[in-house]
Amino acid sequence: MITKQNKNEIRQKRHLRIRSHISGTPSRPRLCVYRSTNHIYAQIIDDVAAKTLVSYSDIARDFDGKDLSKTEAAVKVGKVIAERAKAAGIEVVVFDRGGYLYTGRVKALADGAREAGLQF
Repeated sequence: MITKQNKNEIRQKRHLRIRSHISGTPSRPRLCVYRSTNHIYAQIIDDVAAKTLVSYSDIARDFDGKDLSKTEAAVKVGKVIAERAKAAGIEVVVFDRGGYLYTGRVKALADGAREAGLQF
């Protein structure tokens, strides 16, 4: 029986296909992005040790951009995650867009992280 897949199932398949090529190492961890309808989340992950090194989102307690648009909030999340990564000694990362198209909020987060000095 053929079933109709929803957008999230298609995105998850795309994400698994991408993840077969992308992996975070201790010297170059992975910047993973998750985008929901209203929020955006970012993590820097060392896949070898299976450990999250840095994480931040627009629902964090110290996030002060409640009156920003979703795209502006994504830029702010990118900047903060880059600052926290640099404080943890991380300069270079591999960008994992999570199966999402590289446009809109995902691109805004990446641009914000690059502005703050994180290298992809």
